[in-house]
Amino acid sequence: MRTWSPALPAGESAHALLAARMPEVVPALGDAAFGPRLLQAVAATLPVASFSIYRTGARPAIFISGSLGVPDTTRDCWRAYLSGPVQHDRTFRDGEAAPLRMCHITAGEVPPEHRAKVYDAHGVRERVSVVEREASADGALFAVNFYRHEGQRPLADGQLADFGEAGALLMALARKHVVLASPPQESTGQAQRLLAQCPELTQRELEVCLRLLRGMTQEGIAADLGLALPTVKTYRNRAFARLGIHFRSELFALMLEAGEGAVAAR
Repeated sequence: MRTWSPALPAGESAHALLAARMPEVVPALGDAAFGPRLLQAVAATLPVASFSIYRTGARPAIFISGSLGVPDTTRDCWRAYLSGPVQHDRTFRDGEAAPLRMCHITAGEVPPEHRAKVYDAHGVRERVSVVEREASADGALFAVNFYRHEGQRPLADGQLADFGEAGALLMALARKHVVLASPPQESTGQAQRLLAQCPELTQRELEVCLRLLRGMTQEGIAADLGLALPTVKTYRNRAFARLGIHFRSELFALMLEAGEGAVAAR
C-alpha cells in the first residue's frame, strides 16, 4: 500500500484531461447525475469501473456510489465492509498527521477477511482513494474511492501520480456534493411531523413524501432515489393511505396543520 500527499498540477497530463471534464461534472453537484458524471470523468483517465464516497468512524455512512461497465455491487461491498472488516481496517491510517492523503492498495495487500468479503467477492482488484480526516472525536475519515475490477489493466505509476494531482479537486467536489445533496433542516422538521402523524411510515415512504413536499416530480424522485417510477408510485400510494390522504395538496395541508399545532403547543 502507498500513501502520499496530493501534489499541484505539473503541466499537461491526465490531470488536465480530468479538469477538462469538470464542466460536465460541476453543474450536477447536489443532483443524482453527479455520481455517474464524476465516475465517467475519472474513468476517462484511469482504468476504474466503480466508486464510492463514504465516512468511517462511530457513525459510518455511504453517501453515493456507482459503477460503469460492470454490475453495480458497491452497496453490497459497503455492507460487507461494515460486517467486520471496518473494525480492523488500517489502510487509511498511514500518514495520519496529514489532513489530506492519497491511498493506493491492491487486493493482495488487504487483510484476508477484508479481501474475501469485499474484494474477491465482488471482483475488485485495486483501489485508489483521496482521504481527509474529519474534525470529530472518533477520528472519522471522509474518503473518495475509485476501484479497478477484474479484466481491467492495472493502474500505472504515472496514472497514480496524475490522480494525486487531482486529489484536492476531487475531495472538494465530493464534499460540496454531499452538502448540497443533504436534506435541508426544513426536511428534518417535516420528517418529524410526518412520523408524529403516522409512526408506521417506512423509511422509503418517508423519503418519497419529503421529496413531494420539496416540489419534486415522481420522475425526479425516481432518479434521486435510484428507483423505478412504478416503485416510487407504490411508496407514494402506501404513504398516502397510511396518512389518510389522496393528493399532494392534502400532504401540504397536513404539514401546515401539524406545524401550526406544534407552534400552538409551545
